Amino acid sequence: MTETVIVVALLLVAVAATAAVAVRDPVRQSLVLAVLGVVLAVLFTVLQAPDVGLSQLAVGSALTPLLLLLTVRKVKRRGRRAERGRSAGGDGP
Repeated sequence: MTETVIVVALLLVAVAATAAVAVRDPVRQSLVLAVLGVVLAVLFTVLQAPDVGLSQLAVGSALTPLLLLLTVRKVKRRGRRAERGRSAGGDGP
């Protein structure tokens, strides 16, 4: 029974990691990365490392995707501002 749960968790990790690599859109990629973090936390818990699982849950599925989403948002906003500056005849930043 325990081996079956470990194998299922490993397969879920493999699927989620492959999906994170295959997705091209940065916003969707960060959301898939959050799912990967949750699946890894489950795997760590199944492997009897709940402290590592809790850390993975906090960092891998909450903080890292949030930072990526905020970065993508800021880069897109900066790109739009630069485009507006160019179209208005300014030099832009």
